[in-house]
Amino acid sequence: MTQLGTTPSQTVGPYLSIGLTWDDGVFVAPKGTPGGFWIRGRLTDGNRDTVPDGLIETWQADPEGRFNHPDDPRGAVAPSVEGFRGFGRSATDANGEWAVHTVKPGRVPGVDGALQAPHVDVSVFARGMLQRVVTRIYFADEEAANASDSVLASVPAAARETLLATPTEDGYRFDIRLQGDGETAFFAL
Repeated sequence: MTQLGTTPSQTVGPYLSIGLTWDDGVFVAPKGTPGGFWIRGRLTDGNRDTVPDGLIETWQADPEGRFNHPDDPRGAVAPSVEGFRGFGRSATDANGEWAVHTVKPGRVPGVDGALQAPHVDVSVFARGMLQRVVTRIYFADEEAANASDSVLASVPAAARETLLATPTEDGYRFDIRLQGDGETAFFAL
């Protein structure tokens, strides 16, 4: 019997973000929301080249640490911030930049019942990837909460910094590197 080789892999893109965004998709919280800020970042590949056609999705609790979703084991509740939807989607631009406008999430209980540090869940879609990769944004100015977060503690110490958004003038900066030195820590689901 003849042994056949594998077929070439299929990849996503290059027009990944077309049709997957909407006008106010970057607004997890409406513009003008008290306490609202931007999380901005750049998506780069293993060569440190920008990824101009990626897609970043975010999902988070409201400032009270609650989700308006039936999967919240405590039950879905209306958001504590008017117009907050907990979900955002941003395509990257020609410079690989993305942004979402949001509010800082509250602490939510983890699997063991202990409170997790405030964080935003992130899915990254980009050409060349067969599946999304998933990570979290923690806030560098939440040192005490971060120190007690079991998920963050599970990440090797050298990679934890890749999960910290740093304060900026209008919010936070969180760059995402898909491969190579300084690669963002990604989680298996």
